[in-house]
Amino acid sequence: AVYPAYFIMQLFQEAGLPDGVINFIPGRGSVVGPLVMDHPDLAGVHFTGSTAVFQNMWQHIGGNIQQYKSYPRIVGETGGKDFCVAHESVDRDALVTAMVRGAFEFQGQKCSAMSRAYIPTTIWAEIRDQYLAEVATVKMGDPSDFSNFVNAVIDQASFDSIKEFIDHAAHADDAEILTGGKCDDSVGYFIEPTTILTTNPEFRTMCEEIFGPVLTIYLYDPAEWQATLELVDSTSPYALTGCVMATNKAAIAEAAAALTHAAGNFYINDKPTGAVVGQQPFGGSRASGTNDKAGSMFNLARWVSQRTIKENFDPPKDYRYPFLADD
Repeated sequence: AVYPAYFIMQLFQEAGLPDGVINFIPGRGSVVGPLVMDHPDLAGVHFTGSTAVFQNMWQHIGGNIQQYKSYPRIVGETGGKDFCVAHESVDRDALVTAMVRGAFEFQGQKCSAMSRAYIPTTIWAEIRDQYLAEVATVKMGDPSDFSNFVNAVIDQASFDSIKEFIDHAAHADDAEILTGGKCDDSVGYFIEPTTILTTNPEFRTMCEEIFGPVLTIYLYDPAEWQATLELVDSTSPYALTGCVMATNKAAIAEAAAALTHAAGNFYINDKPTGAVVGQQPFGGSRASGTNDKAGSMFNLARWVSQRTIKENFDPPKDYRYPFLADD
């Protein structure tokens, strides 16, 4: 993130942005963070990263609260375990496309990437082969070749973390790997688009954030639609994005109501990722952050210190109000 940020800063300067309006100070969070958070002039922190780091930052700032000149504003976007819940009425082709794009675009390295899918048992036989065939066509390779849909993950640490999740599924009795599963770090950090099918709705890869090209599918009894919506809501501590795929309007309304607090960005018949800054305010609550909607006026208002000014053009000359006058 440092390299593109450096060039963006250069663009701002060439466009005439005055010095000091934005300061670009690259450095390790473990080094820069304490220096910033211990300063009495700290006005606010807008953080994107892990839940654990954000919670530590919040505690750090809270411990310093008496030394600040004002109360710092704290905004965080801290990840997700984003879902797709499909109803029996779903358009099968649309569902398959949403799953492939939502889970594997950008190698799943988006906090909004689809990571868990709930599919009715009654339609799985219809879409299984279609889904597997679609994933098989996904090309993986150098990002300079735009025909490659999947590229390498960001670094060795991410590669190792994602691989550990896949290895866990490969050796579990209540899960099987349907696609991918191979990891190669000989040249770059490449992980195949991996699909896990589990019989356990609380399987590890259904609950924990992975941040990689891994989608876990759980098949549910369509007669248990309402119970499944409750399951989607309660399985993960996150609440960033999610989608319902259905053509039945009643089912869509039921899902939207039941999942009110499960996704700050909720999509109907679309993948749960791809929010455009300035068009789709983005953010979630619970362990996903403070839900201050980046890319919107709501977020901007968090960083404005409002001031009210009153001017009296006819100031009173007597402290006594009219109702105090003697009869």
